[in-house]
Amino acid sequence: MTSTTPGTDGRRSAAAARRRAREKDIIAATRALFDRRGVRDAQIEDIARAVGINRAIVYRHFTGKEELFALTLVGYLEELREALSAAADSTTVPPDRLAALVGAFVEYGVAHPAFVDCAQTLMRRTGPELFDEMSESAMLRLGRGISSCLATLSQVLEDGVEAGAFRVEDPTLLANTLYASGLGALQLARVGILVKEAAPGVPTVGSISPDQVRDYLVASALALASR
Repeated sequence: MTSTTPGTDGRRSAAAARRRAREKDIIAATRALFDRRGVRDAQIEDIARAVGINRAIVYRHFTGKEELFALTLVGYLEELREALSAAADSTTVPPDRLAALVGAFVEYGVAHPAFVDCAQTLMRRTGPELFDEMSESAMLRLGRGISSCLATLSQVLEDGVEAGAFRVEDPTLLANTLYASGLGALQLARVGILVKEAAPGVPTVGSISPDQVRDYLVASALALASR
């Protein structure tokens, strides 16, 4: 039978606290780099330099770049959930609630392009790949972040069905579909370019604004919920 002294417990608690603080510092530095330079230009060396450590220490706290990026995405998702919840609470009319929620999603994505990049980067990986590259605790935190946002959307859809305003067989599936398609549309809003064929074999380029993307996503969500 083994025992620990109060001093040993205290040292372990202090070490755990230092580890959590260091992880928060690394994630905060990653978020700052994302917001300033974008996801594609974010390098582990730059993140480590911002925290005042070497890259080897980063890998002591995270299994790899994917896990670090995923946990940084969790911060964006927490902010997004708050924005979605506020939008959902802004009215009691089901179509207006859905429109407000989709509008809040677009507004957040336009204001935080790194969120879109980070979310799309992770969505390009398969589930098994992510489980191989990330710890179970990181996957759980990421799953909670995404599901909390989707739960708000699903609840608005379910409430609309109960009120007789929507006809949705699977609110969870529709919520996931709207989230995924919304990320793609946000990328279109950022690029601001529409490509079409002016004549057979002759492409031409037009423009599209974030407001147009928002209006399209709102109309699409209402149509899918009401069909």
